[in-house]
Amino acid sequence: MPYEIYLKKGEERRIEEGHPWVYANEAARIVGKDKNGSLASVYTADGKYVGSGFINHASKILVRIFIRDGRTDCDQVIAERISAANAYRRSLGYDSCYRAVFAEADGLPALVVDKYGDYLSVQILSLGMYLRKKAVTEALVKEFAPKGIYERSDVAVRQKEGLPEETGVLYGEVPDWVTVTENGLKMCVSLRKGQKTGYFLDQKENRLALRRYAAGEVLDCFCNSGGFTLNAAEKATRVTAVDASEFALENVRKNAELNGFTNVETVCADVFELLRRYKKENRRFDCIVLDPPAFTKSANETQDALRGYTDLNAAAIELVKSGGYLMTCSCSHHVSQQAFEKMLAAAVRRSGKKAQCLEVRSQAPDHPTLLNAEETHYLKCYVLRIE
Repeated sequence: MPYEIYLKKGEERRIEEGHPWVYANEAARIVGKDKNGSLASVYTADGKYVGSGFINHASKILVRIFIRDGRTDCDQVIAERISAANAYRRSLGYDSCYRAVFAEADGLPALVVDKYGDYLSVQILSLGMYLRKKAVTEALVKEFAPKGIYERSDVAVRQKEGLPEETGVLYGEVPDWVTVTENGLKMCVSLRKGQKTGYFLDQKENRLALRRYAAGEVLDCFCNSGGFTLNAAEKATRVTAVDASEFALENVRKNAELNGFTNVETVCADVFELLRRYKKENRRFDCIVLDPPAFTKSANETQDALRGYTDLNAAAIELVKSGGYLMTCSCSHHVSQQAFEKMLAAAVRRSGKKAQCLEVRSQAPDHPTLLNAEETHYLKCYVLRIE
């Protein structure tokens, strides 16, 4: 008999409003018996059907709901959702590279699919979706007819689902490098070794917006593959791209050459240390970009993360010329937009300068959010004019 989950009284509201997760401590009782990772139905305390999703007794997220109409053919639902998600992206004009499936936001919990030209990069983060990897792959082949699909499930969060980290080709052949076009620029992406699924597609719109502010000398911190660097190079006199990874910087140089840019230099360094050194050298920039990796993976570390963001932003603001710009980002979903904005105000005060906020931006539209699931709205991007 399939699992039936009955919620504690009062726990249903958030889930009925559309949040897809049922936590283990919200369940009053579990009826039935089936395999871990199978489809389970969720009910309110008084027996009203709420939805169905994959169950995992090993995870704090007991059920990941993605069906609300009682359907039981998971493979069919997955195929339909993949097709619908891609159709929406195509309707917005996305073509060469974009996030084709954004997990819960597209009704496909724990499944991420990125398109890089003729190739797909896939990340599977839950047991239920992992058990349906074959169905997912078949649906992707039917929808995209790709030359190859590469799995990038090499993330620590899989341990919470009782899953090992995995990478490898799921379909066809995947080369070491794939060339795509973003904002009119050519980018070489490594699906095998690049960050996350190969490249940070969520910043594409913000990278394009940088061109408005990139003049004179630009400093791109935590540059990764050079997305912000290349967009800045379209307008700036000189761009200094900084990262602690030499592999990333090799990618930046490759991409700069691919687009014919000669105004890009790379520096392999710890950003915090480099900013302190530039201060001592009295080095100043017309525009600085801060796009660091997440400073926290848990809510318990939020205050430490905010202190780190404050230190980083204050140091950068001190290096911006009067009338120059700071584009600063956070991908830590545990750091709320309100908290990030308060942090920026504190960083400006510490720097002894003044600032105007010109833009408040977020992730690109191919990374949609659920209004009642703050986990899906993670990227903050602010543009400040420094006086």
